[in-house]
Amino acid sequence: MSAKKTESVKTSGNLETAPPALGPVGTFIKSHYRHFNAAALIDAVESYRLFLAKGGRMMISLAGAMSTAELGLSLAEMIRRDKIHLITCTGANLEEDIFNLVAHDFYERVPNYRDLGPEDEAALLNRHMNRVTDTCIPEMEAMRRIEKAMLKVWTRADSAGERFFPHQFFQQILKEGDLRKYCQIDTKHSWMLAALEKELPIVVPGWEDSTLGNMYAAAVIRGDIKNVHTVRTGIEYMTWLAEHYTETTRKALLGMFQIGGGIAGDFPICVVPMLHQDLERDNVPLWGYFCQISDSTTSYGSYSGAVPNEKITWGKLGIDTPKHIIESDATIVAPLMFAYLLGW
Repeated sequence: MSAKKTESVKTSGNLETAPPALGPVGTFIKSHYRHFNAAALIDAVESYRLFLAKGGRMMISLAGAMSTAELGLSLAEMIRRDKIHLITCTGANLEEDIFNLVAHDFYERVPNYRDLGPEDEAALLNRHMNRVTDTCIPEMEAMRRIEKAMLKVWTRADSAGERFFPHQFFQQILKEGDLRKYCQIDTKHSWMLAALEKELPIVVPGWEDSTLGNMYAAAVIRGDIKNVHTVRTGIEYMTWLAEHYTETTRKALLGMFQIGGGIAGDFPICVVPMLHQDLERDNVPLWGYFCQISDSTTSYGSYSGAVPNEKITWGKLGIDTPKHIIESDATIVAPLMFAYLLGW
C-alpha cells in the first residue's frame, strides 16, 4: 500500500490569498528578514498564511517551556482568531500556563543564571524556587496551589467512576472558578483559557512526565485515588487523534506547526503513518503543511534535529508538502511569526 496517492484533497473555505495588512512588527519583518534563517522565517509564515487562506487547518505542537516563556501573550490571540485548530503539548506546557496564571507575581527571574554554582542552586531549592533557565517557578504559590485544585477534581471523578483526559481535568478547575481569586495576569494572555473558550481540542502525550503527573502518581500511592486509570492515557489520546485526523481531513488538509522537538511533535505526526500502515485507511491525506522551529543540531538519530525530508521516508510528509525548518530560538521566532499572522 502506498501513501502517495492519498496526498490530494480539495481545499475549501476562503481562497483569498492576497498579502495581509501588516502591522509594525510584520512590516519590519517583511522589510528586514531577507536571508538565511530570517528568510526561512518569512517563507514559513507566508506558507502558513496561504495554507489557512486556502482552507487548511493547523495543529501546533508545544515542546520545551514555552508556557513559562509566556507564549500565551501571542498564542492565546492566535487561538481566538482561529489560526490554530488543535494543540498538542507536553504536560509541562499544559500546567505551566496555569502556574503562570495564578502565581505570576511570585516568579523570580535570574538573569545571571549562567553564573550560578551548586550552592546557589541549592539555595533556590531551599526556597522552593524551581528554576527553568532564567525563570524560577514558586512551588507553593504555583504547583501546590494547583495540586490542591486538581486533587479535588481527581478524587471526585475517581469516586464517581469517571475518567477524563489530563487537559479535561485542567478545564474543570478553570470552569469551576476557584482559581479566579488567584489570577495575577490578564486572563486574555492565558492560552489555556483561550482554548477553553474556543473549545479547542488538546492532546497531551506523556503527561505522566510532568509536575502534576508526579503529584497524581503520589496521590495513587497514598491511596487518595483508587483507580490509577482515572486519568486517561496516551494510547487513548492517540486513538482520539486518529479519529479526529480522519474526520478533519475529509473536509480540509491539516498542517503541523512544531515548536521544538520531542514527544510533543513526534507523537501527533505519527498518526498519519499509523492510519495508513496499521489501519490501511488509504484515503487519508498526509500532513498538508509542516514547519519546525528548532535549535537542535542535526546529528545521528536525532528526531528534534532531523530535516523535514526524513519524514517522507516514514510516510508522514509527501514530496509536495510545504516543508520549513527555522533553526533558531523558538522564544524569539514563534512570537514574531504569530505577530505577522495577527497583523500586529
